[in-house]
Amino acid sequence: MGFASIRRIAACGISVLALGYATGAAAQEVDDTEIVVTAAKREQSVRDVSGSVSAVSEATLQKLNAQSLSDYITRVPGVIFNDYQPGVSEVVIRGVASSTYHEANQATTGYYLNEVPLIEPGFPLVIPDVDSFDVARVEVLRGPQGTLFGSSSLGGAINYVVNEADPSRFDVGFEGNLATTKGAGEASYAAKAMVNLPIVTDKLAVRLVALQRYDAGYLDNTLLGEDGSNDLRVRGLRGSIVFTPTETTRISALSMYQEYDLDDQTYVIFGPPKTFERATNVAEYQDTSFMMHSLRIEQDLGFATLTAVGSYTEKKADLAFDNSIFNGNDPRTDTPELASSDGKSKTEYGELRLASPDGGRFRWLLGANYTRLRSNNTDGTFIEGIADYIDANPGEFDGQPGSELAPGDLATRTISSNRVTEKAIFGEASFDIVDTLTLTVGGRLFEYRSRPRLQYLPNANLVDPFDFAPAADKDSDFIPKASLTYKPSDDFMVYALYSEGFRIGGVNVYSAAVPGLPLTFESDTTKNFEIGTRFDLIDKTLSVDVTAYHIDWGNIQARLFTPVDFDAYTINGGGADIDGVEISLNLRPTRNLSFSSNIAYNDARLSTLLPDSFAPGGGYAKGTRLPGASEWTLSNSLDLSFADAPLKPRFGIAHRYLSSAPVDFAGTLEKGDFHLVDLNASITVNERIELGVFAKNLFNQYGILNAPFAFAGSVARPRTVGATVRFSLD
Repeated sequence: MGFASIRRIAACGISVLALGYATGAAAQEVDDTEIVVTAAKREQSVRDVSGSVSAVSEATLQKLNAQSLSDYITRVPGVIFNDYQPGVSEVVIRGVASSTYHEANQATTGYYLNEVPLIEPGFPLVIPDVDSFDVARVEVLRGPQGTLFGSSSLGGAINYVVNEADPSRFDVGFEGNLATTKGAGEASYAAKAMVNLPIVTDKLAVRLVALQRYDAGYLDNTLLGEDGSNDLRVRGLRGSIVFTPTETTRISALSMYQEYDLDDQTYVIFGPPKTFERATNVAEYQDTSFMMHSLRIEQDLGFATLTAVGSYTEKKADLAFDNSIFNGNDPRTDTPELASSDGKSKTEYGELRLASPDGGRFRWLLGANYTRLRSNNTDGTFIEGIADYIDANPGEFDGQPGSELAPGDLATRTISSNRVTEKAIFGEASFDIVDTLTLTVGGRLFEYRSRPRLQYLPNANLVDPFDFAPAADKDSDFIPKASLTYKPSDDFMVYALYSEGFRIGGVNVYSAAVPGLPLTFESDTTKNFEIGTRFDLIDKTLSVDVTAYHIDWGNIQARLFTPVDFDAYTINGGGADIDGVEISLNLRPTRNLSFSSNIAYNDARLSTLLPDSFAPGGGYAKGTRLPGASEWTLSNSLDLSFADAPLKPRFGIAHRYLSSAPVDFAGTLEKGDFHLVDLNASITVNERIELGVFAKNLFNQYGILNAPFAFAGSVARPRTVGATVRFSLD
């Protein structure tokens, strides 16, 4: 069977997903069609994967009126979202995180776009939150994924699968929405469009996507006198070209650009009463963007399929922060200290792999990849009038002029850079011992070299200028994986899995300015032991997934903060034990009604002392819960639809619950402990136009999402109601 036919079958499998989303094995679709995922770097039914994989479908994204990760990702069992600032918020899987803010090095979750890495091997300037429009599905791989996906996937991985050009048909799509949020001074809106153009029928096609979204701010900055100060604008472009010159050859190119422009950050200062107010001397803007270009060639060789992938990703980030909220105005000038950061990264990636056909008792995959990162970041603090103060008080500054110590009133200037290369060979092989029992083994042999540099320039604080450029850090290791799967029938499966994940080391940006901070930190690893079962009952009316796991996290890279200026730094130390159970139920008693429920329990705690010279007692004791690791997460959804009735009316209600969890290792404040309820309904006109209404956070719950400094953090968006219109020729 040629690539064109395979892709059409896979696309059909996605488009007919009617209700709910696939969680491991539990997926309710009409006509019993399975969702196809690429969790093992080959197309595979989600029900056959020996591991915990969820696939949020395009249909579900549309029903939820999802715009970004916050609208759907926490509906997946075992997943928490550190919803901090757009463009840098992190998904946490199975509690593997040392902060509710932003990891100081690589994230603990890997992010991919059609299997192409979106996370660089180092500090991620941007964590892409791909807009949900024209996305075929979002695959969530729970548990370490180091063998096939490499570094950063300590807790799991997210793979956005966007629709590619289809040479078989012409199509046009549009989505628009208008919404209002309680407390926001103006309306939110979005306009998104897609066109799919066959150039040569069944051979060559182009697909173009454009979008603009405006999320009205709901926080009031009292110092600036600005209501709704945290306005957000999202703009994006995506293009896909697919060329199938023969039945055995497929060439595809994918390019994407997306930017987030945030007028003012989204945190508030906690304290009674519950507030949506913030107070800063300047608008703490944050502008982030990423651009990715990729080329993929697939060639059927008969005995195997050869896949070659190459990509280039560029990220930019520019932000401002008011340091005076911590320590007040600078005593020398009585003016605020304003921090700024401007960064850019470039990542090149190449992968080559061979995969055997799906049939037969023995199946294998062998590949190699190479990654190169170049990143640069400039950090500074601006204090109005500090240069004049230096010149007026030469005795305090050893006679050095303000033009040297604080040019342009930049009191401090730090330049950091990193050069990282990562190369690996990886493979996986499956053997059917008998028809019902399959053994899979795999591994990854990798080596990375990191060459960081940190420069601390002359400054008004008279910290000695500093240029730290250590010899290249080199690390290599082997990451194994093994699973045993028993599947006596299509309705029952049980598996046991062992997998590992890892994250590379790095350098602390603020180590020159703060005595006692380590200059560098090392890599850390996770080891996952997992068993799971999936089964269908009552002629697939009820589908059930149950998974139990234990994760051993060693040599933790912990993100901590200095007690005075709250500068972030990373240390290695201690370990953590994470134990949990995930249960997914999908019930469809009639063709019109479906119900799904996902329940997860997670106990994530330090297994040894985590040292911290700034903490009472010098660290955090064994048994301390990991930041943000809620013990219980729950999501439920109920959908009622009448596909055969006029206008095809549909109604849905969705509920999410997150139990309380400490926001940091000290545990002085907790996030979570709130319920969110969403409603949605729609009708279909002329088979091509869908009109819908929705309400998010219906009961206007005030929920703390994170708190990086234990006294300041982000809160859930208040009640938002709106309407949508969608159009498609398909």
